[in-house]
Amino acid sequence: MSLKKIYLDNSASTRVDDEVVKAMLPFFTEEFGNASSTHQFGQQAKQAIETARGQVAALLNASPTEITFLSGGTESDNLAIKGIAEAHGDKGKHIITSQIEHPAVLASCAHLEQQGFKVTYLPVYREGVIRIEDVRAALTDETVLTTVMHVNNELGTIQPLSEIGALVKERREAGQRHLHLHSDAVQSVGKIPVDVKELGVDLLTMTAHKLHGPKGIGALYVRKGVRLTSQMHGGHHERDRRAGTESVPLIVGIGKACELARLHLTERMEHARELRDYLEEELFKRITDISPNGDPARRIPNIANLNFEFVEGEGLQISLDLKGVAVSTGSACSSGSHEPSHVLMAIGLPRDNGYGSLRFSFGKDNSREDVDYVLETLPAVVEKLRKLSPRLRQKQASA
Repeated sequence: MSLKKIYLDNSASTRVDDEVVKAMLPFFTEEFGNASSTHQFGQQAKQAIETARGQVAALLNASPTEITFLSGGTESDNLAIKGIAEAHGDKGKHIITSQIEHPAVLASCAHLEQQGFKVTYLPVYREGVIRIEDVRAALTDETVLTTVMHVNNELGTIQPLSEIGALVKERREAGQRHLHLHSDAVQSVGKIPVDVKELGVDLLTMTAHKLHGPKGIGALYVRKGVRLTSQMHGGHHERDRRAGTESVPLIVGIGKACELARLHLTERMEHARELRDYLEEELFKRITDISPNGDPARRIPNIANLNFEFVEGEGLQISLDLKGVAVSTGSACSSGSHEPSHVLMAIGLPRDNGYGSLRFSFGKDNSREDVDYVLETLPAVVEKLRKLSPRLRQKQASA
C-alpha cells in the first residue's frame, strides 16, 4: 500500500498550475527568441513579456509600466530596500522595519547598517502585529524608507499597511518627499486582495511560486515617479532597473498565475479558510495544551500556526513526514537554522515553545480528506512524542 502524500506547506511553495505550465511550454521550444532582438522571434518574446506585465499589474491594481520582473522575492526586496537607500541616502539615513520580517529584508537592512544607516526594528507584541503608534513614534525627518511585510510568512498575521501608508503620505505631503513605503507582499498576493493604491505603498514585492507559478521569477511594483538605484549592472533591461536577458517562459508563467489568482481569488480564499478552520476546530477538541500563535482574528485564510506544548516541532514535522504529511516549523528560507524562529521569539513565546510550533498552510489543491487524514494521524504522534518529554514528566511530578 503506497503512502499518502498530503502537502500542507503552501506558504513555502505551491504546485505549478497546469494552465501555467501549458502557457509556458511554447516559450521553451517554439517561441524562444530573445526579447531584446528586433526580428520577429524577439518581438514575439517581447509581446509575451508585456502581456504578462499587464496580468501582474491587473492583480495589484497597478500600471504595467510600474512592474519590474526579476528572479524572485529576495531579489525584489534587495532592489527595493537598497535601491531606495542608495538613491535617497543624501536626504537621510534612517530605515524602519519590523522584528518579524523575512530574512531578505532583515539581511538587506543589516547590510545598510554597515553602510552607515540607522535601522529601527519595531516590536510586534503577542499578537504578531505592529502598532501604528510605534511607527508614528519611529518616523523622523531622516527616514527614507519604511519596509513592513503585508502578511507574516509564519503566523499569517496581516500588518496595518494601509494605515502606515496614510502616515507616510501625510509626512510626504508635509514636505518629506524622500520618505517611501515598501512591503514584502509575497505571502499576501494571490491569497487576499492586494491593491497597491489602497495600501498606499511605493514599492511592493511579490513572487510567482507562492501562487501556483514557477520558481525563479518575481516582480517588484515601483510607483510611477519613484527613483531607485539598480543593483544589477549590465544591459538596459526592465527600464534600467534589472539588467539581464529576460526569462520569457518564467515571465509568461508569473503572468498566467496572476491572471488565474485574480479570477479565482474569492473561491480560493473561502476554500482555504474552510479547511484551516476545520483543522483548528477539530485539533483543539482532540489534543490538549495546544494554542494558536499570533492573533487569529488578523490573519490570512490559509495559515494556521499552532503551538504544541511539551513537543518539539521538528520531531512533529519529521513524524508527520514519515506519515506522508508535509508541514513546516517556520520559514523555508530559515530551515537550516537550529535556533527557534525569530518570529516566535519576537511575539514573546518562551524559547521551549518556540521549538514546539507547526505551520499548516493550505492551497487550492487541498481537500477536506487531507485534513481528515491529519486529524487521524496527528493526535497519536503528539501523544507518542509527549511520552518522551522531560518537561512534561517534570510538570506531572510537581503537580
